[in-house]
Amino acid sequence: MTPPKRQRRLPEQAPPQPQAPPEADPSQSGDDPDKPPNPERLFVIGGDGERGLLDLVALVVARAEPKASTTPEQAAVLRLCVAPLSVAEISAYLNLPYSVVSALLTDMLTAELIQARAPIVRQALPDRSILEAVMHGLQKL
Repeated sequence: MTPPKRQRRLPEQAPPQPQAPPEADPSQSGDDPDKPPNPERLFVIGGDGERGLLDLVALVVARAEPKASTTPEQAAVLRLCVAPLSVAEISAYLNLPYSVVSALLTDMLTAELIQARAPIVRQALPDRSILEAVMHGLQKL
């Protein structure tokens, strides 16, 4: 399932430049005049902030349909994960950082909305001497 491509909207004209605030006396405010104002948080998603041990390659699949009580982010994950997707793919499709997606998926695992598992690791190749012995045995037949 591939999400639709989004196109960035470009403004028709450049936004006006913000005017500089009038100079304030730094001794009264107590703030450093060179220090920028406090930045706002980019992402605020509910939960206790704890993250599980989810790898970037851990596969996630939905266990339920989105309900009315789920958050928009959770509903987006449930719609994407009809087929197994890795955490990295979910992060890319939702355009959210890994840390945010990891916290979101941990909350969803706790609520049993999704199921996650480590990817299947390929087994190590058998010993070369065993393969040669099998090959010589087959040649003798």
